[in-house]
Amino acid sequence: MEAQTAADAVAQATGAANGAGGAEPEFSLELNQDQSDIREWVHGFAEGVVRPAAHEWDEREETPWPVIQEAAKIGLYGFEGLAQFWMDQTGLTMPIVNEELFWGDAGIGMSIMGTTLAVAAIYSSGTPEQLAEWVPQCFGTVDEPQVGAFCSSEPDAGSDVSAIRTAARYDAAKDEWVLNGQKAWATNGGIAAVHVVIASVDRELGARGHAAFVVPPGTTGIEQGAKVKKHGLRASHTADVHLDDCRVPAPCLLGGKERLDERLARARDGTSSRGQAAMKTFEVSRPTVGSQAVGIARAAYEYALDYAKQREQFGRPIVENQAVAFALADMKMEIDAARLLVWRAAWMGRTGKDFNAAEGSMSKLKAGEVAVWVTERAIQILGGNGYTREYPVERMHRDAKIYTIFEGTSEIQRLVISRAISGARIR
Repeated sequence: MEAQTAADAVAQATGAANGAGGAEPEFSLELNQDQSDIREWVHGFAEGVVRPAAHEWDEREETPWPVIQEAAKIGLYGFEGLAQFWMDQTGLTMPIVNEELFWGDAGIGMSIMGTTLAVAAIYSSGTPEQLAEWVPQCFGTVDEPQVGAFCSSEPDAGSDVSAIRTAARYDAAKDEWVLNGQKAWATNGGIAAVHVVIASVDRELGARGHAAFVVPPGTTGIEQGAKVKKHGLRASHTADVHLDDCRVPAPCLLGGKERLDERLARARDGTSSRGQAAMKTFEVSRPTVGSQAVGIARAAYEYALDYAKQREQFGRPIVENQAVAFALADMKMEIDAARLLVWRAAWMGRTGKDFNAAEGSMSKLKAGEVAVWVTERAIQILGGNGYTREYPVERMHRDAKIYTIFEGTSEIQRLVISRAISGARIR
């Protein structure tokens, strides 16, 4: 009788574990149908449109407007598409889309997705009314697509956002904000319809005295500075942005003046902060940036794997050599590990979980370093061919390197993680 009871208990537990009775398992790593459909759709665009254009636009070092317009025509580039990706309650659709697009090409991928940096800034700091007004203008229309720019870094303020010198002064008589300063490394800087600018309204408060401002299309006092000639992501426009008595209406302050005054008052009183404008944008975007790096790494791995199966030396495919096969095994393992960290961080961010161990920084750090390592291994597997521009892994390696630098360097990510897990003020 006891044996029968135990057997019944085991059977019940097994049935529950397998979802018996029609119950869905609470945990699954399988994509749902919508996610799978979107992944296939974006992959088809990346394979059929992006990849064939990748070499040309990398060599031209220009924004690939025809490709952006193609993306807009099918709904991949635009407010509606972005909203669809963001509506996924699991948080996974956005990294899935980015991985597939950057698998096609990172430079073109950034020219399409760079606008989301400005959108993330508006989302993280703005009101619902500001979101509705400015986000569609970042994208333009299908017939006339536009891009948006997020302007945070400066010549002397990269990782150290507290060193930002661009200043914002409120002109009460005209109910306007006046912006002055110089921004550096701005994706789409100077060519964007909408610029989101991080500026200091109280330098004595350091990063807690920052605010985010929308510079609308056609505003005077903002212009492009020097265009950056980059190592990688060359199809994506990067430039300095100069602000010279650039006046924007008061409603262009993201979040509004009342909220800003309350935040500044807390800072002056020494009350703990709920996040600075630039850092809040980075927190939203880090898993997405990590997914881009995963896409680059996966593209290089797949190319190297196919090459190793076809390339023969000493009478056999080079993949049959342990040195090559083991390298490919490690590449695959590291890519999958990075993707899981990205997915976890994206899920945590979308479902409101706290990043108590800096999981967002973990995802970006791991994915960026994996992308650099995998693309370098891919070049090694291709040998001399991999070092030439006739083969795409050379471009992929150049594109990958920025992922250990922008959106927080690897060193900054380690600093963020170490502070989070130790509680110590590590410097």
